[in-house]
Amino acid sequence: MTSSATGPLAGILVADFSRILAGPYATMLLADMGADVIKVEGPAGDDTRTWMPPEHDGVSTYYLGINRGKRSIALDLRDEADAQAARELARRADVLIENFKPGGLARYGLDYETVRAGNPGVIYSSITGFGSGEGRHVPGYDLMVQAMSGLMSLTGDPDGPPYRAGISVFDVMAGNHALIGILAALRHRDRSGEGQLVEVNLLSSALTGLVNHSSAYVAGGVVPYRMGNAHPSVFPYEPLPTADDDIIIAAANDRQFRKLCEVLEIPEVADDPRFARNVDRTANREELRPVLEERLARRGAVEWFEALVAVGVPCGPIQTIDGGFAMAERFGLDPVVQAGEGERAMPTTRHPIRFSATPAGYQLPPPELDEHGAELRKWLATPQDDRHA
Repeated sequence: MTSSATGPLAGILVADFSRILAGPYATMLLADMGADVIKVEGPAGDDTRTWMPPEHDGVSTYYLGINRGKRSIALDLRDEADAQAARELARRADVLIENFKPGGLARYGLDYETVRAGNPGVIYSSITGFGSGEGRHVPGYDLMVQAMSGLMSLTGDPDGPPYRAGISVFDVMAGNHALIGILAALRHRDRSGEGQLVEVNLLSSALTGLVNHSSAYVAGGVVPYRMGNAHPSVFPYEPLPTADDDIIIAAANDRQFRKLCEVLEIPEVADDPRFARNVDRTANREELRPVLEERLARRGAVEWFEALVAVGVPCGPIQTIDGGFAMAERFGLDPVVQAGEGERAMPTTRHPIRFSATPAGYQLPPPELDEHGAELRKWLATPQDDRHA
């Protein structure tokens, strides 16, 4: 049974034993790029199927947003026949991805060592919260990692409580890291024929994802703390009020700051020794901020946006998500595509990567639970040496 996909990963079979967000996000991107993704669900289905509201035709939009391009088979791994089907899928797969608690699949013969014994070339990607060592017993949820990594200590008003990010940022980041690891491992297999274990955990993704803040601590011995919307090392790099709404201004170098001052009709400020260099502006931000705010109060956010981007000053109005999609449409990014065809066609967000020769595809809408179970069980029950026959 082969897929008709034509993307850069066409011919790659992915056994997706993951659920919730990090794993399904990674496998959706693999499917967009042409991989044949088999989503293995328990009898009750992926938890996110029930995470409502909001919904689309009675189905959770959370689930819909990360599961296009896949086929679903429901398997109860406690049932030996179903467990055998799962093991056969693992034997045929190029990639297996899972986010069970460490060791949770061993009882079913689906751990890395057992799968590798029957499928030496498999790329086995395991996503955990805190690794497979001392942290293996700790459940891994994004909100926990936002708290434990330090992100929440960096988010919010300096005088207020810490806040979580508006999305499950480390689940998404870990999903991307898993995807990168899988692609690198496939490249290694192309050269050597050797599969391998690719391990990703949310806490490590978080610590690398904190980038400059992590470096401030590791290299500088500084524990950063939340500054609201301000940046610790750059100014202006935050929302500033205009005649109507706030606007983000990110004049991150001296040239951009000079152009900002020219558009605001205060060119002399760029020559003021208190503000001439970024280090000076950052040190004297409380003196510079009211100067900028006084000039910005003369026009609205959209008008300033048009004037400033025209001369290359990074800035943007603060919008709700509908405004973000509208802006992408304006810039010709075509952010919404249809997954599937006919009555099952589903609006979904475009794959983020543009390929000039092998574009992403959206052949299948997010599957109903066990939608492809019958055909997949028949395929898995048919003896074959070629995994992709």
